[in-house]
Amino acid sequence: MQHHTTKTGSVGIVIPQYFQHDDTFGLVSGQTLDGFTLAYETYGELNADKSNALLICHALSGNHHVAGSHSPTDPKPGWWDNFVGPGKAINTDHFFVVCSNNLGGCHGSTGPSTVNLKTSLPYGPDFPIVTVEDWVHSQAQLADYLGIDTWAAIVGGSIGGMQVLQWSISYPNRLKKAVMIASAPKISAQNIAFNEVARQAILRDPGFNEGHFYSGDHYPRQGLTLARMLGHITYLSDDVMRLKFGRELKEGKLNFDFSAEFQVESYLRYQGETFSDHFDANTYLLMTKALDYFDPAAQYQDALSTAIQHVEANFLLIAFTSDWRFSPERSEEIVKALIEKNKRVTYAKIDAAQGHDSFLMDITRYKKLLQAFLA
Repeated sequence: MQHHTTKTGSVGIVIPQYFQHDDTFGLVSGQTLDGFTLAYETYGELNADKSNALLICHALSGNHHVAGSHSPTDPKPGWWDNFVGPGKAINTDHFFVVCSNNLGGCHGSTGPSTVNLKTSLPYGPDFPIVTVEDWVHSQAQLADYLGIDTWAAIVGGSIGGMQVLQWSISYPNRLKKAVMIASAPKISAQNIAFNEVARQAILRDPGFNEGHFYSGDHYPRQGLTLARMLGHITYLSDDVMRLKFGRELKEGKLNFDFSAEFQVESYLRYQGETFSDHFDANTYLLMTKALDYFDPAAQYQDALSTAIQHVEANFLLIAFTSDWRFSPERSEEIVKALIEKNKRVTYAKIDAAQGHDSFLMDITRYKKLLQAFLA
């Protein structure tokens, strides 16, 4: 029986699980994988008729660890812990929440850093390019394994929102609600350009060694740090950077050298270096490519309304005013296409200063809207 509480709390200690798909898995690129593993976590209880399952799709550098902690001493809970839990916006008293680490990831799912059984070595650069569509098909296999025929809702921010859109197109009758947050029907040339600079930082790092860096002492730490620093600038807004750092100096004076003198420099270096400690460089290349390639309308003469003509889900789209990486105009393109085909859609443009990262933040109107829509 499901336990209902009214207080908001943590899902507590959680343990990652692993789904093993043993058959050959065909990819959009034409390449195949000899099976794969998806790391995933679940929170809440699946009800008897399996109608309360909710899938969360993570963003570029996210993973399956959405809520709770892995141990009592775990310093940092899951990346969306402020949204997922008993009584929270995504209420685990009502929903059975599932999140998997995308294929090609580096947090337990099959990817470049996992061992290729054919060679007994990590895949490295031999791991095939994966697309948002491939992620959706692999998640559908996970849903089958869990006995979930239809998701009550699928929710995602950024590239996770693109997965939501792809789910609604690929499996229209397998989700009732679709929630896309700070997302887009495809990314702009400017966004592809940012991704390319990030990739070049990694590819040109001497430690990259054409993607074969798992056995040696070298690792493309510098490249990955630069890629993350660049990405991080694009996730924040000018306003939030001004509020957070202004032109504050670390030591209150100019040193007339190239050390991190401004607070913002020091912050970016710290973000980049911490990230390079736990993220795989080959995975970063793959994830940015998946982002660049996503364009469901491309098969329909660029007509988004034709691409979404068979969707059945009830949509909620949320955009944030200061998000210049995935601007509200991009969400509105999807809204327009859905309205054109008489689909059910709710849209909100939320005033928020935090840029693209707003989708992770405790913004009251945003949380209340999400909760109301899911309820």
